[in-house]
Amino acid sequence: MIAVISRVLSVLLLFSSNTAFAAPFSSLLCHDQERYTCYTVKKADTWQRLFTNPQKMDFVMRVNRINIPLQRGMKIAIPKNLESANPIDYAPFSKEINPPGEKVIIVSVNPSVLAWGAYDTQGTLQAWGPISSGKNWCPDLNRGCHTPLGTFAIYNKEGRGCRSTKFPIPRGGAPMPYCMFFHGGFALHGSYEVPGYNASHGCVRIFVPDAKWLNQEFVEDKNVKVIIGNNR
Repeated sequence: MIAVISRVLSVLLLFSSNTAFAAPFSSLLCHDQERYTCYTVKKADTWQRLFTNPQKMDFVMRVNRINIPLQRGMKIAIPKNLESANPIDYAPFSKEINPPGEKVIIVSVNPSVLAWGAYDTQGTLQAWGPISSGKNWCPDLNRGCHTPLGTFAIYNKEGRGCRSTKFPIPRGGAPMPYCMFFHGGFALHGSYEVPGYNASHGCVRIFVPDAKWLNQEFVEDKNVKVIIGNNR
């Protein structure tokens, strides 16, 4: 009986870690009361009503790692120095790394990071943004669907009209704007469903404007290195 209960609990924990019941990234920030104010979303709240300045709205979305619509009861963390903050200072990556001699996109799928960072050939961080990568279990596949870890390179990219050829099963068609494929069918691509936790089938979802910038301004000639890890 104990063994059965243990298996049931394991399944429930696995399920909850990949659904809306998963603890969002904002819950981590809300513990840092020196830097953030934790706000509970009210019924009539929207991003636009809370933040009339588009740049400030984008910044708050980035630190919380979400771009989904607000819903009553959600908690978002608002930087206490919102009016003067520089978003690059909130990047979870070093501003400088050893010069790689080539452009590099670093992606951390760790739930306490959930971000990408783009470095130029000199090792200077050019931009960063939120991600949502593969979840532990995909019911439609009946298996885990983690994002592959390792060092890859962009081998193909498409524009705003890029779509999945597989999802949703069986015919595909899910939007993947400004997709950049780095390993088989896995890609970095824009999405309006970056929820603050890992929720994809294995691709790396990023904000659509970020995908457009990477696709058109950073990955000009493909072959840009992509390093995907679980680092904090």
